[in-house]
Amino acid sequence: MTSRFRITLGQMNPTVGDLSGNAKLARDAWAQGKQAGADLVALPEMFITGYNAQDLVMKPAFQLDVMNHIQALAADCADGPALAIGTLWVEGAKLFNAYLVLKDGKIVHHVFKHNLPNETVFDEVRLFESGELAGPYSVNGLRIGSPICEDAWHPDVAETLAETGAEFLLVPNGSPYYRGKFETRLNHMVARVVETELPLIYLNMVGGQDDQVFDGASFALNPGGKLAFQMPAFDAQVAHVDLEQTAEGWRIIEGEKAHLPPEYEQDYRVMVHGLRDYMGKTGFKKVLLGLSGGVDSAIVATIAVDALGADNVRCVMLPSEYTSQASLDDAETVARALGCQYDYVPISKGRAAITATLAPLFEGTKPDLTEENIQSRLRGLLLMAMSNKFGEMLLTTGNKSEVAVGYATIYGDMSGGYNPIKDLYKTRVFETCRWRNDNHRDWMMGPAGEVITPRIIDKPPTAELRDDQKDSDSLPDYPDLDAMLEILVDQNGSIADCVAAGFDRDVAKKVEHLIYISEYKRAQSAPGPRLTKGAFWLDRRYPIVNRWRDPS
Repeated sequence: MTSRFRITLGQMNPTVGDLSGNAKLARDAWAQGKQAGADLVALPEMFITGYNAQDLVMKPAFQLDVMNHIQALAADCADGPALAIGTLWVEGAKLFNAYLVLKDGKIVHHVFKHNLPNETVFDEVRLFESGELAGPYSVNGLRIGSPICEDAWHPDVAETLAETGAEFLLVPNGSPYYRGKFETRLNHMVARVVETELPLIYLNMVGGQDDQVFDGASFALNPGGKLAFQMPAFDAQVAHVDLEQTAEGWRIIEGEKAHLPPEYEQDYRVMVHGLRDYMGKTGFKKVLLGLSGGVDSAIVATIAVDALGADNVRCVMLPSEYTSQASLDDAETVARALGCQYDYVPISKGRAAITATLAPLFEGTKPDLTEENIQSRLRGLLLMAMSNKFGEMLLTTGNKSEVAVGYATIYGDMSGGYNPIKDLYKTRVFETCRWRNDNHRDWMMGPAGEVITPRIIDKPPTAELRDDQKDSDSLPDYPDLDAMLEILVDQNGSIADCVAAGFDRDVAKKVEHLIYISEYKRAQSAPGPRLTKGAFWLDRRYPIVNRWRDPS
């Protein structure tokens, strides 16, 4: 038995359903491992299928295609190191989330996930069977245990592997980002290392899939919980890691330790990466958006340019008679600073025509929200027309505060295919704008420096649908609103919790009411990148028809 073992880690970006493309990524990583003299090349959970594939994994034709690709991959990678890869697998009538070891042209070992997550964005209990607890597999004489993702968040699988002779743990993951996730992962993995006294390698994928972004940040721990190496967050990378046998057992040789970015940078990267992959994986090349002169559309335009480049972003100002000169100036300033196309499409004549068309029906009524929403829906109509004509995907620009309380017009400013700031509260929008003005990274395709004029960040928010309108006319001030939303949405708290935090009971009840009656809007809203465990879609699933209100 050798005293050295080399493992090549593929922290890579698969695409759901692109079996041939994912297999090519696997072959490329395997070839790099072969060139580097690796004993084992490892890829993340459900890599061949992409993750999170949801109900696609239940389709028999897809299952057969996946298994055929795995067999072909085993044949292609016969002459060289073993290849460990995540996939679905069918045994009899049972479907498993599996980790397979391919060697000498064959599948030499199956690992089936035991602890199936059934919370937040995961619904694996309805998709897969739970695998039996089992022992390690052997590669070149070294006994390896592979708890699959959730299996490493609980002690049972790792303990069983240690008791049955595993000499180190390789944990394949499809673990999507939320704020603070890295510390949570690290704490769980340290617990497994302390319990088993085995070294552990945590391998995660990268890339965007619908609302989820996988952030990589793979790492390794030696017994005692000491960090041996750290791969970067968000970057696709192939890394070679060595283990050596010592008198105390196998140990991971220390390697590079990438710096993990701070919280605001992580969130911003998720929004950029999420949009970039959503575009690339769906086949869209260009986007457009309504640029109003407000802070939300300004940050969305900046995210779009950073994700796709200025040549692929069209900003459109659609002013009405209520649009201020300051908004006109600010919108143009942002577009020019970003270097993207800027179009000017006034809506006053169109609005007048629609108002005249409806006048006989509306005779005797007073102007109200109806007339305000006509403006928003007219803008949506025009932007969608441009989207259709030019083949550019429309981005919607509503922040999480607006999405939560329905402060947006369905079929108006909610129109669009993707919303980069859907999980970003308004108060964090302001801070994100300031952060981006002060920071630039090499993964940003937009220019460095101040791209969002401070006047946009500092002025009172307004939809400008009537004279002298302010968001605060309809909603609590955003710091208060966001604090209550954090309690009611992200923490799943109560009215009593809001009152305990110092907020007026009637105001809190109004906010709760707005959250519940806006569910139908969220059901029809565009997807956007998940930043928190309280994101709207899979993290939070509420009925549209719901008459319950907190009696506290």
